[in-house]
Amino acid sequence: MYARSSTIAAQPSSIDSGIAYLRDEAMPSMPELEGWVGLSLLVDRGSGRCIVTSAWESEAAMHDSRGRVQALRSGVAQALNGQIDLVQEWEIALMHRDQLSSDGACTRCTWVQAGSGEIDRLIDTFKTSVLPEAEMIDGFCSASLFVDRATDRAVGAMVWANRQALDNSREYADRSRPAAAQRADASVLEVAEFELGFAHLRVPEMA
Repeated sequence: MYARSSTIAAQPSSIDSGIAYLRDEAMPSMPELEGWVGLSLLVDRGSGRCIVTSAWESEAAMHDSRGRVQALRSGVAQALNGQIDLVQEWEIALMHRDQLSSDGACTRCTWVQAGSGEIDRLIDTFKTSVLPEAEMIDGFCSASLFVDRATDRAVGAMVWANRQALDNSREYADRSRPAAAQRADASVLEVAEFELGFAHLRVPEMA
């Protein structure tokens, strides 16, 4: 399974119109694309930073979709009154759900740089250490890990039931993150929190 993420610098006042465009205009055309699995949108209403992610059954399907998706991505950016800052393609290394998210769900994303050729070590650390500990925290919904083997970079995402659950998990996450990074021989590049503005990423269980 593979994913493409597009980071858009939006106007915060246009976020709701961007969500509506994604739901009503972009989403209905996505099932026409061969190998498409799902779509999600993370939003930061304070900064305007938004991340649109599409999931694909194979790397070939992801690559074949580039032309069609480019037009849809431009439409989303226009609805958000913003500009596309970054487009990245990933292998989906892990997807696990304890419960489906609902309105009000929030996400914490952590971008990391693994050591050269150490992506598999990072994946193993996430599966055997990070995920089991997160599952024990109230309000945990799901976790995913996307990796780029060419650059040894990865991004892990934890979805929480609501803003309070996200807030309650922050102290644990801040405390445990350095140890997990050390076990994985990785360095943390960035941590950011978002509202889950649109969730239709129907990637199957991959834990």
